[in-house]
Amino acid sequence: MNSALITGITGQDGLHLTQFLLEKEYKVYGTTTRSDAARNKFFRHMFPSVELIDMSIVDSNQIAHVLSRVEPSEIYNLASISSVAQSILEPDLSYRVNALGPINLVEAISNLGLQNSVKMYQASSSEMFGKATVFPQHESTPLNPVSPYATAKAFAHEYCGVQRARGMFISCGILFNHESPYRSKGFVSKKICRGVAEISLGKREKITIGSLSPERDWGFAGDYVEAMWAMLQQDLPTDFVIATGKSRSIQEFLTEALKVAKLDGGIQNYVEHDQQLFRPNEITKSVGDASKAKLVLGWSPRTTFEEMVALMVESEVKDLLNGH
Repeated sequence: MNSALITGITGQDGLHLTQFLLEKEYKVYGTTTRSDAARNKFFRHMFPSVELIDMSIVDSNQIAHVLSRVEPSEIYNLASISSVAQSILEPDLSYRVNALGPINLVEAISNLGLQNSVKMYQASSSEMFGKATVFPQHESTPLNPVSPYATAKAFAHEYCGVQRARGMFISCGILFNHESPYRSKGFVSKKICRGVAEISLGKREKITIGSLSPERDWGFAGDYVEAMWAMLQQDLPTDFVIATGKSRSIQEFLTEALKVAKLDGGIQNYVEHDQQLFRPNEITKSVGDASKAKLVLGWSPRTTFEEMVALMVESEVKDLLNGH
């Protein structure tokens, strides 16, 4: 039986990846921290057969202990401070988790002599491209990070490339924005879908939001975790951009959400703007070229933008009706 260790397993991608690997009859282990009590409880309810292990990605001793005990064949490093906004407020934490964390993991693999038996996936990010001048962005597009989150991710990405050149199997997935009903509440996609659901049920009148103009390449997280797995089934490790190839503005996302909820009359009836939510150094547009993933992995997104937004809005409505 194949075994997988997923760090940060209780996050959005960890939930989708766990479901996917269990369907492939993997033995799955996941690391989390005790501070994530609510998400840990939710995860255990969904996947009672999966062992959750308390581990900090910044603690080398804990990592070594977990790897020695579990001896996984695949490692998916999803542990991350994933919010750009949080990284601006807490840059030190972002660097320790997003940059130092992967180093600790790779060093533990090497020190334990597991480099010939373990394949590792590193969660890189389209945020590393920053304010790119090349569209769409691909694996060779120069990195230009403009936030602490992106800078830390870029450091880890480059470090993994160095270790790969030294013989370790590490593939990095440069994932563009990917969403699902499991998205945590700090993200604009979740904020829009929750707000629209509340408006549709008469629980509020307007959503408070920042700029509607930034454009993102949005896909469905459930599709993207399949690409993570496919990367580790290859004979050779490398980097892959995972994206839909289409860019849409936050306004378009909001418009689609309102359409799903059957709310008409125009965006201006449902939105108010807060200047404090306008992000400094905002990336105005991002769009990815996943041609390599399609050619090598046979991967392409299956869920449309419209289907993804509908899943999210409908999930929020259901949660509200159930008192959540």
